[in-house]
Amino acid sequence: MVIARAKSGIDKIRPHMVGAPIEDGSPASILLNSNESVYGPSPNARAAARAAMSEIERYLENPDRLLTPAIGAHFGLDESRITTGQGSDDLLARLARAYLGPGTELIRSANGYLKVPNYVYANDADVISVPDEGFKPSVDQMIAALSERTRIVYLANPENPAGTYLNGAEVRRLHAALPEDVLLVIDAAYEEYVDADDYEPAHKLVEEAGNVVMCRTFSKIYGLAGARVGWMFGPPDILDSVRRIALTFPVASPSAVAAIAALEDQAHTRFVYEANRCGRNWLSSEMQALGLTIVPSQANFLLVHFPDPVKSAKAVDLFLRRKGIAVRRLASPAYKDYIRITIGRPHELQAVRNGIAEFLNGRS
Repeated sequence: MVIARAKSGIDKIRPHMVGAPIEDGSPASILLNSNESVYGPSPNARAAARAAMSEIERYLENPDRLLTPAIGAHFGLDESRITTGQGSDDLLARLARAYLGPGTELIRSANGYLKVPNYVYANDADVISVPDEGFKPSVDQMIAALSERTRIVYLANPENPAGTYLNGAEVRRLHAALPEDVLLVIDAAYEEYVDADDYEPAHKLVEEAGNVVMCRTFSKIYGLAGARVGWMFGPPDILDSVRRIALTFPVASPSAVAAIAALEDQAHTRFVYEANRCGRNWLSSEMQALGLTIVPSQANFLLVHFPDPVKSAKAVDLFLRRKGIAVRRLASPAYKDYIRITIGRPHELQAVRNGIAEFLNGRS
């Protein structure tokens, strides 16, 4: 009897997140685990999505036709070099399908976005995970790993789940070392949260080079994680390949109009940016005041270190969950002693701070 078998690389795919069990069956009331915007989308985006439900029985044909002019105008980009998908993960997966296969490799920072290797394995390609420098991608290590098998170098900037970043000079140094037939993929999902002076917006390098693409999302600062809308900016030939392997009707009509309305409400975006910046600074200071080490972040989350095997990351995760607070642990061994906390509203951050203080003081 012949049994149909999936590609061998799929067997390498593993979960990349860890969740604390819900012991009493009750869901958490404070959700700081998935890097969503706790402030939600613009009210205008919600209204636009509701209005679009009146024609929900219709497919949205060619969502690029609606979305790329709005994205291009908002960011000052050539709309002909933009395409869209079901969140930026859809576009990352399509890039892997288009450019990777048996005998090829993707280079990444070992502790970068933990989902990316799964897209590589699904195409029977290999992942080269190079050492980082305190969770910050190492340009030198990435360059040293280049080989004739390299097809993609992947860089999340800022990184997830650590929140670290590379400045513009370092990103350009990495790109300058790449052969022309190697694609640099810059995942800039958290770019809207950055306040570092030496960060260079990813689109600038894309505009100058023929082997660089940038992926972005509406899931973070625009508060549309459930809508699943992402976009990519890159050279026309690469976009053509990515469009060819898209799902039929890849973006829902309520999602598309919500994304356009979210772009238009710049006051809401500025509010979320400032609230996140203040909350990130406050939580960083409070964690350090409790004697904990944090990884400086340029995103909407904070990575906090719990090296004590008794007062461990796993233990604090369970402790907080019993208080109705969900944070995130990661499956990678490098993150065994860390929890990641999404930057919430002030009362949510106060609750998680107080919960961690109780945990460290031995109160239950």
